Amino acid sequence: MSAFPQIIRNTFRLRKEMSIGFYLTDFLFRRLLFQNSGVKWALHHTSTIHHADRIIRGKNVFPGDSPGVYINAENGVRIGDYTNIGPNVGLISSNHDPVNNDRHLPAGPVVIGNHCWLGMGAVVLPGVQLGDFTIVGAGAVVTKSFPEGYCTIAGNPARIINVLNRTACEAFAAGKT
Repeated sequence: MSAFPQIIRNTFRLRKEMSIGFYLTDFLFRRLLFQNSGVKWALHHTSTIHHADRIIRGKNVFPGDSPGVYINAENGVRIGDYTNIGPNVGLISSNHDPVNNDRHLPAGPVVIGNHCWLGMGAVVLPGVQLGDFTIVGAGAVVTKSFPEGYCTIAGNPARIINVLNRTACEAFAAGKT
């Protein structure tokens, strides 16, 4: 294998788990076609992010790098360190006014803790807070907060289906920092 791709990755600080093609497509859509142009990190060309300036993201977090992610950060979105967002996930921080569809209603931000994992097709609604080590099952609709974390939630509406071993989670997290 040639050293050239590694030189490119190091020079432009590209993540090793993403292909060069991912970054070329990102450049085409974000820089030349101005799709998601306000986003400051590389993302999949099928993802949509509104109000990227209202997203606070932790270490090693790249919302929208999976295909089909939709994020509406009108009222803010905070995502903790090492959190993964799967394909077709929706993070929605505001609802439309039921009378005037041109207006959005104020709500608290969506807050997702450290070391969380949102499975394919999960939807997190306005004002929801998820604590550290919350796993959201594929297709779940999260309508209420689970601030205590250390759990797996699934279903519509989402509910706790498993409690994680806090000691094991914290030992894993300590190895990441």
